[in-house]
Amino acid sequence: MRWLIGALWCVVSVTAQALEFRSVAAEAAVLYDAPSAQAKKLSILSRHYPVEIIVALDTWAKVRDASGALAWVESSKLATKRTVLITAAVAEIRGQPDAAAPLIFKAERDVALDLVEIAGGGWIKVKHRDGQSGFVPLKEVWGI
Repeated sequence: MRWLIGALWCVVSVTAQALEFRSVAAEAAVLYDAPSAQAKKLSILSRHYPVEIIVALDTWAKVRDASGALAWVESSKLATKRTVLITAAVAEIRGQPDAAAPLIFKAERDVALDLVEIAGGGWIKVKHRDGQSGFVPLKEVWGI
């Protein structure tokens, strides 16, 4: 019985941990299949791309990208700045967290936007690098 309580506590504590996201700070970040520059190169992520931190070591981080793929990246290539990636074909960014609010701009799939705040009610406030900001539904982004 003690082992069951211990196992349940582990599950609860793991699920209670908040997800940690970062963004690519460098112009490009190479993803590897192991925490070494001599490992096999898998792909490259561009600046501002959000990643979920799975494991953080001193100089390497194991990350998950929007497709769900896991890989290793040099920690120095990441920033604590939060971004989100548009996953909808086209996301409509509104002036208020409401589908009936005025349209500010549209963003196509795979566009990275800065995360400004979590607005609640299934919406977040985002900002485009050109300065425009507004609200997008959580269901249309990845990285939060």
